[in-house]
Amino acid sequence: MATFQDIIGQKQMIEHFQNALKSGQVGHAYIINGERSSGKEFIAKVFAQALQCEQGGINPCGACHACKQAVSGNHPDIIKVMHEKPNTIGVEDIRTYVNNDIVVKPYSGKYKIYIINEGEKMTVQAQNALLKTLEEPPAYGVIIILTTNLEAMLPTILSRSIVLNMKPVSDQLVKSYLMEYLQIPEYKADVCVAFARGNVGKAKALAASEEFDNIKTEAVTLLKYIREMEIGDIVLAIKKIAEYKFEINDYLDILAVWYRDVLLFKATADANHLIFKDEIQFIRKIADQSTYEGIEIIIKALETAKSRLQANVNFDLTMELLLLTIKEN
Repeated sequence: MATFQDIIGQKQMIEHFQNALKSGQVGHAYIINGERSSGKEFIAKVFAQALQCEQGGINPCGACHACKQAVSGNHPDIIKVMHEKPNTIGVEDIRTYVNNDIVVKPYSGKYKIYIINEGEKMTVQAQNALLKTLEEPPAYGVIIILTTNLEAMLPTILSRSIVLNMKPVSDQLVKSYLMEYLQIPEYKADVCVAFARGNVGKAKALAASEEFDNIKTEAVTLLKYIREMEIGDIVLAIKKIAEYKFEINDYLDILAVWYRDVLLFKATADANHLIFKDEIQFIRKIADQSTYEGIEIIIKALETAKSRLQANVNFDLTMELLLLTIKEN
């Protein structure tokens, strides 16, 4: 059973929803905007459960029949909007799950709640169909749209919705969550927090991911020995990196954090604030070998490589230029 207390961070959003519950002034349409895995769906489910809770408080009680139905995913008046095509929410999806259904009064609850995940996938036609409902919603209707991209939403949808933005959670809160609730050791929690950048869901996924551990190990090994590598070794390294194409941003982020550690240690000679503090021997060695200018060139090259890959520039060529820049600096 989840309550608003189980949401990490997002204080303003929690206050907004609890004030709405307390006053009874619940909006007909909400848009929760935030990056993938940031907890949007969890928040929507807690709010939906609180709206249907028979106790009527600012937190779902978890004990009433409505709460039990909500937790099991079987509450008839909490509807998750499905879509047939994986990358598109079409007009028929909105008509079937929202427009044609919302005219029927709630079966048992005070509200009829529709949760539209991946709202950015709605076509223009689907959004226009939804707009018809938003223009004249029934008193019991609540539509919650979850999106990673507000710009994909029509201005007319935005103007009729309460837009709530997810905020990055502080590193200390994310670290405490990983260590206290998931029993992640501190050295691993530090690495996950560095890459999650305030996204609790991503930190949690990284902590549980063997694939991420493998990518991290491969990346760090490359950085330790790249100065001694010949061009043939670099070509082989690129073939190995190609195995991680779908996680290439994670790979590049690992390289970037490593060189930020090198820069920090070069400037302060203090290992306490390093992410890769367990690699201090190699961090110190590279810091001694590198100039400030060289490290900054590498960090800039990493950002350039990320931009090129997003623009679909040839993968092997992009990575070869990057690794040669790292080797030379």
